[in-house]
Amino acid sequence: METAWMWIGFNVLVLALLGLDLGVLHRKGREIGVREALLLSLGYLVLSLAFGAGVYYVLGNQAGTEFFTGYLIEKSLSVDNIFVFVLVFMHFAVPKTHQHKVLFWGILGALVMRALLIVTGAAIIEAFHWVIYIFGAFLVFTGVKMLVTVGQEPNLEENRINRFMRSRFRVTEGFEGQKFFVRRNGVLYITPLLIVLVLIEFTDLVFALDSIPAIFAITTDPFIVYTSNVFAILGLRALYFALVGIIHRFHYLKYGLSLVLVVVGAKMILNAYFAAKVVPTELALLITAVLIGGSMLVSVIKTRAVPTEEAAREAARWWVPGSPPKEKTRSGDEEGPTRS
Repeated sequence: METAWMWIGFNVLVLALLGLDLGVLHRKGREIGVREALLLSLGYLVLSLAFGAGVYYVLGNQAGTEFFTGYLIEKSLSVDNIFVFVLVFMHFAVPKTHQHKVLFWGILGALVMRALLIVTGAAIIEAFHWVIYIFGAFLVFTGVKMLVTVGQEPNLEENRINRFMRSRFRVTEGFEGQKFFVRRNGVLYITPLLIVLVLIEFTDLVFALDSIPAIFAITTDPFIVYTSNVFAILGLRALYFALVGIIHRFHYLKYGLSLVLVVVGAKMILNAYFAAKVVPTELALLITAVLIGGSMLVSVIKTRAVPTEEAAREAARWWVPGSPPKEKTRSGDEEGPTRS
């Protein structure tokens, strides 16, 4: 009964936060300033820390450590999404006044998808323990793949989601305010804003296939997995608006994020193979903090003398699911879009 009340209470808190965000703070579409975004990010961080302290008090030290480790890993991996948000919004020239609405519905959809994945993943691991090896190997593979794609610029014009939607639906030439659908002469059209939303939802689904197994490497407690994921995602929108102006300065963070996946995947495999905590949760927390903090420090040092335009070009080199890399000519210049 106590566990049921914990689930109910947490979900009521989440709904209240979403209602406050959409119904009060951002009822009208507008540009979110850096100061407001930083305050929102700080607010979500304080809530997360307070909740983690509550987990320590109610569920014990082990559960508290698992929550904070999972939260740090999920929060770190969510920066992947921010890089993609920047690339997608730039490519489709989404006005800043429209971005909040896209991110709100995108993150709401992400919460639902992740909840379903967590419930499914917990049930699978409970029934088939050997699946842990598959999850671990998948994390290592994904981390290595992300390392390889750090230097590749995605061709969003040829993105499979973009091409599919444009070939199946009538699309307006430009944005229609903040509408996802419009009707002209009785005919229904979708707007480019809907394509952006679907692309962001698809991206989060793909990234969730990495991040969910990553936290299962820390704990298999569905409540800890779910709550740490939700807190990481809830603050993602505010974090985007806080970092969008300087995200291009964190190029080397991409390497840190990739290595985190490799380390967590290796931890998952080793602990499952030896049926013991060969790599304890506390060590995983320390390694994650060092990798993320170190890569951010290296980024700041390495890019401080780099012109903003050049740093922005480097930031545009990242993996966007469904997008082939842009091909280059022999001289190194980018060619036009190519079918893949």
